[in-house]
Amino acid sequence: MILLAGPCVLESEEIVFNTCEFLSRIAKARGYDFYFKSSYDKANRSSVKSYRGPGIKAGVEFLKKVKEKYKVKIVTDIHTPTEAFIAGEVADMIQIPAFLCRQTDMLKAAAETGRIVNVKKGQFLAPWDMKNVVEKLRYYNAKDIILTERGTTFGYNNLVIDFRSFKIMKELGVKVVFDATHSVQLPGGAGESSSGQREFVPYLSRAAAAFGVDGFFMEVHPKPETALCDGPNMIDFKTTENILDDIDAIGSLNWKSSSL
Repeated sequence: MILLAGPCVLESEEIVFNTCEFLSRIAKARGYDFYFKSSYDKANRSSVKSYRGPGIKAGVEFLKKVKEKYKVKIVTDIHTPTEAFIAGEVADMIQIPAFLCRQTDMLKAAAETGRIVNVKKGQFLAPWDMKNVVEKLRYYNAKDIILTERGTTFGYNNLVIDFRSFKIMKELGVKVVFDATHSVQLPGGAGESSSGQREFVPYLSRAAAAFGVDGFFMEVHPKPETALCDGPNMIDFKTTENILDDIDAIGSLNWKSSSL
């Protein structure tokens, strides 16, 4: 199983190192294909006053330090084509944010890094619309493509998961990951920042595991209530471990019905 996990944005060394140590340890014990995730810049924050991160130069150096210290693979998101090649110096997987998932120059640059490309499905797209995204990436010779479901806009400040999307996107011949924490986000729900309903993360994760997804994306933090970004939808260490226990148990079942 693929696991993309870590704090939303790079904060202090203590928070980042503690989170990576925890995640890398449990991922290794469970045999996951683990990628440590954190952002050097959150360019689409709701408010100009919100914390964005250390920026690409300092952020890439920070991620390099994490990679060397814990011997983990790295996934991080980019916001311009130029960033793809800078981030690609340390990242094993380049992530395209949902709001930018159709930007051809972004997809082209990500593909040309030679790294795995993970594209978050836009909140404004139907799952079958991702066919064009995949075709763009293949046109530019992307070798390994992942699509991540993170919910679809459903009225004001709300997202909903259509579980049919996992099978629909899987039929494009790519791996499909479920973003368990952004799916419970309430975009802009707190006025100057997003809110969230982390209490639903375990339920949606179990449903996605039963559906047979290839992996999970989770934003994890030692103390989500003090996080500088996306705290309301992030989960703590104990919750993460409990959810992974459930995912493993469901994944071990021998389903008689057809899987993805």
